[in-house]
Amino acid sequence: MTDNVKVHCVNTGEQKDVPVGSSLEELISVFGFTSPYLIANAKVNNRTESLAYRIYRPKTIEYVDLSNSSAMRTYVRSLCFILAKAVDDLLPNALMYIEHAVSRGYYFQIESDLPVGKPELDAILKRMQEIVKADIPFVQVEEETAKVVKLFREKGMEDKALLLETSDLLYARYSILDEYIDYFYGCLTPSTGYITMFDIQPHNGGYLLRVPNRTNPVELEPEVQQEKLLNVYREHLKFLKISRLDNVGDLNKAKREDRMSEVIQVAEAYQANQIANIAEEITRGFEKGVRVVLISGPSSSGKTTFRKRLEVQLMVNMLKPIGISLDNYFVERDQTPLDEQGGMDYESLYSLDLLLFEQHIIRLMQGEEVELPVYNFLTGKREYKKNYLKMSDNSILIVEGIHGLNPELTAHIPSEKKFLVYVSALTSISLDDHNWIPASDNRLLRRIVRDYRYRGYSAEQTISRWDSVRRGEEKWIFPYQENADVMFNSAMIYELAAIRRHAEPILMQVPRTAPEYSEAYRLLKFLSYFSYITDRELPPTSLLREFLGGSSFRY
Repeated sequence: MTDNVKVHCVNTGEQKDVPVGSSLEELISVFGFTSPYLIANAKVNNRTESLAYRIYRPKTIEYVDLSNSSAMRTYVRSLCFILAKAVDDLLPNALMYIEHAVSRGYYFQIESDLPVGKPELDAILKRMQEIVKADIPFVQVEEETAKVVKLFREKGMEDKALLLETSDLLYARYSILDEYIDYFYGCLTPSTGYITMFDIQPHNGGYLLRVPNRTNPVELEPEVQQEKLLNVYREHLKFLKISRLDNVGDLNKAKREDRMSEVIQVAEAYQANQIANIAEEITRGFEKGVRVVLISGPSSSGKTTFRKRLEVQLMVNMLKPIGISLDNYFVERDQTPLDEQGGMDYESLYSLDLLLFEQHIIRLMQGEEVELPVYNFLTGKREYKKNYLKMSDNSILIVEGIHGLNPELTAHIPSEKKFLVYVSALTSISLDDHNWIPASDNRLLRRIVRDYRYRGYSAEQTISRWDSVRRGEEKWIFPYQENADVMFNSAMIYELAAIRRHAEPILMQVPRTAPEYSEAYRLLKFLSYFSYITDRELPPTSLLREFLGGSSFRY
């Protein structure tokens, strides 16, 4: 007689006795669950697991399809494994680097003794399709970390060996795909047959791995040109290579060798130099008629500290920066547009009084005196408190807000009068050559720490809101980022090692019974790859102090 175990499926609301050792993949048909999109993983007791995971004790399970970011990560991770194997099969001496998300896909480079042109790329794509058609299982192996490090080192995969060697893991997992081994820090699909939708193509001096559309996963993401964004990444990768800090293993090694103080100083100096260069560019623009600087960027990108440091640098350049907050131009609360769920959409461009904002900016640039409004967030009404403003000959307006790069915000202000800056935490350091760090993870960790410290929000609350924040960014910020005159990367080489000490205790407070626990657990696992560093060596003007505390700026 077969032993059974009770399993509750959240998707169907059913509880069934199933054979001990059943895989999540097998239980999809047992519960009769169907989805319009590919099911790529599942939550088991609110912890994300592969569909190959087997049940031996009573569990609550919830299947996740490609409309969910967790499932999409599993899909992309598995696709990258297939790409890595195809490159290794056809170019065994080549090195491949999957660098970052750009142009709605993932940018990668191949270093090879032979040139990699269209024929080679077509051959790689064909080999990937063959691997998918063969439906080869991804095999997970867990061994003592020292043995896994030795294995990767013997294979010439020093990036992975160093990452695991500098971690505090006693045991480590690696994956095998038809004798090719690789390392990924999250779960994979059970086999290659799941990965049916993808493409690769030349892109801006490298290659683009195209993936399913996030909102409609039955078609590929459209290719979007993001040359300015790509150039920012390239500049930072160049800086990382000069600093000998390509991957997290290199960063951890610097900590072991007592070089972290130098790393922090160089990173801070590099960022200060960037801000000084942007200020110089604005100053040159001022001489040609620029009178308003518009700063935009997604949540937790460090816009506020960037603005404050930029203002200091502009004063050094003999300009008088005057800050104007878009928040004071919200329409009356009863006029706020509604979102798809019927709630007030404060992320919408049309939650602002565009006409009044433009009138004020134009009048100020014409030398007139203007009484600025103050928005009362308690009453939802605009108030006037005799806050008058008039520009002098050397004044320049600084406007910070998520809609700064949207042409509709300043449609009637001549382009030669405006200077547009896009700010984001574009994380360029990678875990290893095949595991990039998503910029959104960096920003989410910043926000979790800041919300807890300054706003009294738990990690559970911040995580629960994050998908909504991201949807707003996709609609109102990212489509306009290439409009920027300059892009500023606020991510620091060392910052996740500094954030770890602050974020871990906050994330550990998320209850295991909460739906947000799976994301908290993933972030904790991700942070465990970084060696702890203290933030006592961060200067008080560091952009990171906007989130960690101890800043000399007032917010």
